Order: sequence, then C-alpha cells, then structure tokens
Amino acid sequence: MSAVIHPAKTSGTPDTPRESSGARLAVRRFLRNRLAVVGLGVVVFFVLFCFAGPLVYSTDQTHTALQQVNLSPSGAHWLGTDAVGHDELGRLMYGGKVSLIVGFAAGVLATVIGTLWGAAAGYAGGWIDAVMMRIVDAGIAIPALFILLVVSAITTPGLAGLVLILGLVSWLVPSRLIRAETLTLKNRDYVLTLRAIGGTHARAILRHILPNSVSTVIVAATFQIADAILLVAYVSYLGLGVQPPATDWGGMLSTGLTAAYSGYWWLILPPGLAIILVVWAFNAIGDGLRDAFDVRGRG
Repeated sequence: MSAVIHPAKTSGTPDTPRESSGARLAVRRFLRNRLAVVGLGVVVFFVLFCFAGPLVYSTDQTHTALQQVNLSPSGAHWLGTDAVGHDELGRLMYGGKVSLIVGFAAGVLATVIGTLWGAAAGYAGGWIDAVMMRIVDAGIAIPALFILLVVSAITTPGLAGLVLILGLVSWLVPSRLIRAETLTLKNRDYVLTLRAIGGTHARAILRHILPNSVSTVIVAATFQIADAILLVAYVSYLGLGVQPPATDWGGMLSTGLTAAYSGYWWLILPPGLAIILVVWAFNAIGDGLRDAFDVRGRG
C-alpha cells in the first residue's frame, strides 16, 4: 500500500532532491533577470526607508508647526515641509509605511481568498465551477475603484478596514489563475491515485494541488500587492483613504497637488516617484518570478 501512494507523497513534498534542484534553477533564472533584481532592490530599499528610516530620521508627524510651513528643501528639512509644517521626508517615510502595510496585507489577503476560491472551483468542476466562476465574472465587471469609492463614502475605514475592503475586491483575478492551474493538476496521476484510495477532496486540494500551484500563487501575490498600493493611492488621492493625521503616499499627492501650482514641487514629486517606483518594482519582480517558474523555459 505504501508503494501505491508514494508518488503522491513525493509530488507534494517540497524538500525532495528534484524539487530542491528546481528551486535552485528558479533562483538562478530570477537572478539573470536584471530588471527583476533591480525591482527587488527597490522594494528592499523602500521597506528599510519606511520602517527603519524613522529610527534614524525622527520627526513629529502629529503636531503642526505653523512657523515653518512650506519651507523649501534645506539641511534642516531635506525635502522641505508641507502646509502645516510637517517635515516632508519624515512624512514620506510615515506615509510609505501605511502604503506598504496596506499593500502587502491586502495583496496577501486577496491572493489567499482567490487561491482557495479558484482551487475549489477548478477541482469541483461541473455546475459548481460554472456558478462560482460566473460570480467571479460578475465581480470583475464592476470596477474595483467604484466599489472602493462607494464603501469609503458610506463609512470611514481604518487601516484594518481598508485592508479588508481591498482584499475583498481584489481576489477575483487570482481566482481565475488558480482555477486554470487546478484544471490541469487535478488529472495528474498522484491526485487520481489519492482519490482512488479514498482520499478526501480537501486533502487533494490542500496537500497536492495548492503546493504544486505555489509558483502561480507567488507570482499572483506580487501583482496583487502592486495593484493594492495603486488602489490605496487612488482612494487616498480622492480624500477617502486613511484619515489625518495618518497619511499615505496617495494622500500626500492629494494635499500637495494644489501647492505644486504655487511652486512647491517637493510636496508632490517625492510621493509620486515613490508610488511609481514601488509599483514598477513589484511588477518587475512578478515578471521575473513568472519567468523563473516557467517550466517550459527550463531546458
């Protein structure tokens, strides 16, 4: 009996020599993608900048200082100050921390929900799959930004509420990716063997299909994080994100837009560049991971 189920166990075990060799090959392929490596460096830089930076460059982001409003960049304030006297460099760190936390958390939440939904739909097949995917299609037809604006207009979400809302409107695309992966995996020999010996459907999904879909899940998560950061910026730019004195990069763009017309370029350029660089970096990492995990490209 142990010889019968051995193939399924080998396929689902991440530390076999064959899979370890595949992981090393994937790392080498990722490192050969220069844009992906640069993107990884950009993400690491901004994580250190936003989370470790305030420990080195400490500023007061709560109280106003009306005697030093809209100061241009100088040795005392490297990126100047805003309309209420907040140090702009410190605010860039503080706002980036909020944007990254919400982006990471919402992207992971959306990926988890989409992965479970897509795997269940693809494995079940038949009318269950049809109903579940029609729900996904209906959700995709409604723009996520419209849903966010409606929810934000009804209530004022905090940080946790913003993560939950973003996660609940962003899981649709990952679910379609994982469903397509599940449709190919559920007919593999190790899954069919497990079902033949009486294994449960939950075991087949959790122990064999999802572990073998990990590459697709990781790639989907990187793109979802980038999308979540953009959505946070959109909503905050319209004044419906986190509320003052808290802020994020989108909120900084919103408050700095009118000031930019008066020549205060330092209020809009740094957060705008930060959003562009971080979103580009996650997309570059996603492209690199997709190439690294592409089995067809492994000679």
